[in-house]
Amino acid sequence: MKNKILALALLCFTSIGSFAQSDNVTGKVVDRGGKPVSGALIFIVSSPTVKIATDVNGQFAIPAIPGDKLVIQTPDFGNKTTEVVDKKPMKVVMDYASQSVDLGFGINQTMAESTASISKINSEEIMKSSALSLSNSLFGNALGLTSMQNGGAVWEDYAGFSIRGLKTLSNNGVLILVDGFERSIGTLTREEVESVSILKDAAAVALYGFRGINGVISVKTKRGKYNSMDINVSYDHAFTSPVRLPKFADGYTYANAMNEALANDGKSAKYNSYELNEFKNGTSPYLYPNVDWVNETLKDHGSSDIYNVSIRGGGMNMRYYTMLNLENNGGFLKNTETNDGYSTQMKYSKANIRTNLDINLSPTTKAEVNLLGIIAEHNRPGRIQGTLMDNLYTLPSAAFPIKTYDGVWGGDDTWTNTNPVAGVENTGYARDNSRSLFADIKLIQKLDFIAKGLSGAIRFGYDNSAEFWEGKDRDFVYANDRLTFNNNVPADTIRTNGGTVKNLTYNHSLGTQNRHFNFVGNIDYEKTFTNSKLFSSLIYSQERIVNNGQNNTYNRQNFSGYAHYAMLNRYIADLALVVAGSNRLATGHKYGFSPTLSAAWVISNESFMKNVKFVDFLKLRASAGMINTDNIPTVNIWNQTFDGGNSYPFTDGFTSYGGTQEGRLPTKDFKLERAYKYNLGIDAVMFKGLTLTADAYMERRNNILVSGSGQNSAVLGVTSAYVNAGVVDSRGLEIGLDYEKTIGEMTFYIGGKYTLSKDKIKEQLEAPRAYSYLKSTGQPVNQLFGLQAIGFFVDQEEINNSPVQQFSVVKPGDIKYKDQNGDGFINDFDNVPMGYNTSVPEAYYSFQLGFEYKGFGFDALFQGVGNYSANLNTKSVYKPLVDNTTISNHYYENRWTPENIFAKYPRLTTESNDNNYRNNSIWIVDDSFLKLRNCEVYYKLPKSFLDKLKMKSAKLYVRGVDLLCFDKIDISDPEVIGVSYPTSKSVNVGFAVGF
Repeated sequence: MKNKILALALLCFTSIGSFAQSDNVTGKVVDRGGKPVSGALIFIVSSPTVKIATDVNGQFAIPAIPGDKLVIQTPDFGNKTTEVVDKKPMKVVMDYASQSVDLGFGINQTMAESTASISKINSEEIMKSSALSLSNSLFGNALGLTSMQNGGAVWEDYAGFSIRGLKTLSNNGVLILVDGFERSIGTLTREEVESVSILKDAAAVALYGFRGINGVISVKTKRGKYNSMDINVSYDHAFTSPVRLPKFADGYTYANAMNEALANDGKSAKYNSYELNEFKNGTSPYLYPNVDWVNETLKDHGSSDIYNVSIRGGGMNMRYYTMLNLENNGGFLKNTETNDGYSTQMKYSKANIRTNLDINLSPTTKAEVNLLGIIAEHNRPGRIQGTLMDNLYTLPSAAFPIKTYDGVWGGDDTWTNTNPVAGVENTGYARDNSRSLFADIKLIQKLDFIAKGLSGAIRFGYDNSAEFWEGKDRDFVYANDRLTFNNNVPADTIRTNGGTVKNLTYNHSLGTQNRHFNFVGNIDYEKTFTNSKLFSSLIYSQERIVNNGQNNTYNRQNFSGYAHYAMLNRYIADLALVVAGSNRLATGHKYGFSPTLSAAWVISNESFMKNVKFVDFLKLRASAGMINTDNIPTVNIWNQTFDGGNSYPFTDGFTSYGGTQEGRLPTKDFKLERAYKYNLGIDAVMFKGLTLTADAYMERRNNILVSGSGQNSAVLGVTSAYVNAGVVDSRGLEIGLDYEKTIGEMTFYIGGKYTLSKDKIKEQLEAPRAYSYLKSTGQPVNQLFGLQAIGFFVDQEEINNSPVQQFSVVKPGDIKYKDQNGDGFINDFDNVPMGYNTSVPEAYYSFQLGFEYKGFGFDALFQGVGNYSANLNTKSVYKPLVDNTTISNHYYENRWTPENIFAKYPRLTTESNDNNYRNNSIWIVDDSFLKLRNCEVYYKLPKSFLDKLKMKSAKLYVRGVDLLCFDKIDISDPEVIGVSYPTSKSVNVGFAVGF
């Protein structure tokens, strides 16, 4: 009997299992390009406890019946709800509308429901670059983001960012977040990043309080995946070379140029015919040297390496992402290994170790843990390192030899301690060791036992970074031999000695230190009605930043309320109310209130659009909001300052006591700087592959703190107070257009992005000007002013018959200026607006194209700027021979001479010429450019071959970075003009494999 019951039970269970299996709905989840999405979570809306995950091929099977609604959540935070129609296998495409939009503070929406202006870059786009840091991987990749290369050594050449141009007379810096907390992305690697979002309008930045006013760059790092494990290994090797190093004159050319300059100045020649012949013939290199200092100090090639190993996966209750990344860069200096025990190369190495965990502590409790540790070291020459590049740009080739005939380092009292070769080889080394820890934990608790749809979360973050300098330095003895003359006949050789012999001396110091504490707590409520749904959140956030030094501790807190309402999948409205506080502000003014309202209309979901087949998705957006900031020009502006005054002698006639005088007056009636932001946008997908995003925006920034000196007489006798009187208007247009199509085994794509941002100063309490064209009010922020050059003076007669130029004595070959006011004099009253600004271009654009066929692929990204200026007047290479500097071949070949009156540059001179070297239309030039940022040829091994090797993916590539540049700057990188450690271009080879 017992055996019969057991058999019956077994039959029942088997039947139930068969029935359940027959009720399974199967399907496949793919991305927009048709690639399978593994590790995606799928559950049924009516039975959220029934959860499964897609496999490596994106396939799934879930017990569901027709009419059930499935929710698909992908590892890149995409979200889509789709209905089961029948038992046929489903194909779920994570299309544009289902892409995630991250507002921060745990608020994730789909593109279909977002009312904010946010552009997004995914990891696939980021990985097309081979930059050593994330910051240098964003050129041209995000609509609305202006990213510009900076100069300096590899550890400090991180890109500079702005969002929607210049908008204020104060701080235009953007807020940069990593996983929701303010952190640097300069040391973040490309490999650990899932996406980068650019938050632009009021609806996007409202929840960030004072810090979000200029826009937000939000980085999300990679997290684990459900029921999977991916192991990825990659290696990238770069063959680097410096970009556009200027060519300086050889000894003979320099000597002739110096004599010419002295003749122009009415002075005697420095070099006689005998010396010129010696320079030309090169027969006496120790007396008449000809040293190419750039070539002797810098190599024409370098290298860098990136090693990366990551593991990503997990189960239903715990997911993980862990990564180890190693980077190094070899530098461009020559002869750096000539000393026992240390190198003087400007080299850099860094290790990033990251672990991100998602843990289901219970069916209603979840924990998220993020840990990142960074260890970095950079090395450079000793004492001369700070002036090394300046020496290369200023030291004449004829100054002295590298070493004298008897092996002493070359040097001279005119150019003290400037021998760059000696600086690299013989002044020791300096080494920086830095370490950083970024840690945060978040607990999420469902509170359905109180009210269905209610949940709460708390998050703590702690970041700590510090750097320690150590090194050994020493001085060196230098000498220079020169020939004396008697009636132009060589006489004696004399030696000039200098410097001291000194052993290596150990030194060390503590560099920058930073501690950053964060806390976020929020209560969320979500409810779905028959035809609509509501999400609301109450958020409290607080941060404390402690830097070394005085007045470097910042405390900020935000109290926020947010509501999101969607009706009929068509009509959406968002409301954000934020009260932000900051310790930077005056007592009684530490808090500010910011409201924002935004809405969207998904037109493509309207019934009248059902027969419009070419439109896949169409949405209109609009937002308006008021955002405050805690920008102040300096601390404690609301207090009277006092400075040191003159000394007062007393009765003994010998003792004096320091006095005190009034400094800056206090700011009264302080107000918060405030932005009124308005945005109108459209998002559309058409023809199964054409994606359009367009935005038009306006902003008025008022209450900007400006000096009141322009409205006060100088007889006031003290520094005027700052006044909340500045007003700046800005407006702009953004258009992004992409098209992707797959035909058979070929996929091709093409796209472009264009941003135009304009601004105008409406008020800044500017002092009265003699002429309206002298006013910067009414002009763009940081507008350049200068004199309009109309040629060069040919002779004294022309000088005598021209308006008097009052800056300095004018000679033939000097710049001739236009008399703007017709008063017969050229002075500061003749300056006019000229060009644009030198910090942020008004126009920023990019275009990308590529294809893939049977694993072979090509991709290219061009990026350019327009309405952008450079001021060459500040650059030493355009001011030759003054203060004993050298001269470039470019300047020498384009200088004014009586035979070349239509030259590009003025006459040579050894004097500080106030007439020529001031802002004018010769030095203020068009700095527009177009660069080939990335160009890649690759091959992906076929799946049939990889299956035999138990591999999931394998890619081999050759990639070029910054290989081409089209611009009007002849001798330097248009992004880094002047004295700087050279920027680089590279050809990279590498591979990426997955298991």
